[in-house]
Amino acid sequence: MDLSNMSASDLRNLQEQIKRELKKRESQDLQKAREQIFAIAQSVGLPLKDLVASGNRNKGGTVAARYRNPADSSQQWTGRGRQPKWVKEALDAGKSMDDLRI
Repeated sequence: MDLSNMSASDLRNLQEQIKRELKKRESQDLQKAREQIFAIAQSVGLPLKDLVASGNRNKGGTVAARYRNPADSSQQWTGRGRQPKWVKEALDAGKSMDDLRI
């Protein structure tokens, strides 16, 4: 196809046809991939919802607290992130992290 002989209007029309065709093919490819994934999950006896959920198991979960303020048991810390003020104060007062461990 020689594009240099086409008018600007014809080129724009061709561009729109290409966009529509690409969108159609992407949709078909996505549907085909879904069907293949479903077939694989079904062949091994795995419910699709378990397959989809398996990638998110370690995201957004809670972590158990490891340290507790001896002066106020409602104040706890997992040991991750920035130290709370009460931890810093306890360490400055001569306590060790083991003294704060739950």
